[in-house]
Amino acid sequence: QVQLEESGGGSVEPGGSLKLTCVASGITDNNAFCMAWFRQAPGKEREEVATISANRRTRHDESVKGRFTISRADGAENTVYLQMNNLKVEDTAVYYCAAPTAEWAGRCPQFRSNFQYWGQGIQVTVSA
Repeated sequence: QVQLEESGGGSVEPGGSLKLTCVASGITDNNAFCMAWFRQAPGKEREEVATISANRRTRHDESVKGRFTISRADGAENTVYLQMNNLKVEDTAVYYCAAPTAEWAGRCPQFRSNFQYWGQGIQVTVSA
């Protein structure tokens, strides 16, 4: 059973920084796999923030480019980070870690529906 656990959320003022961590367990495939961060603000749909493939190719939503960076831990393919700098009030949301099934062979799906595994979510609040 694949499990994803997020940590590192909290409350910051606009312009501040936070670093989220996601650790995956229960992965039986020894190959690296795609991992992603999504977020969902109150009253809005869940949206993709960033993804990182098995070969470390990254994708960032336009709304966070230049401010957020997704990365993998060195030597620990099951751990990904989301460094969030220059946070804005509109970044306030519950942030989720997600991963697709092994059939994607390390690639990252284009659509949210293809991500099967989800963490429980962690709150990020940006306010003055």
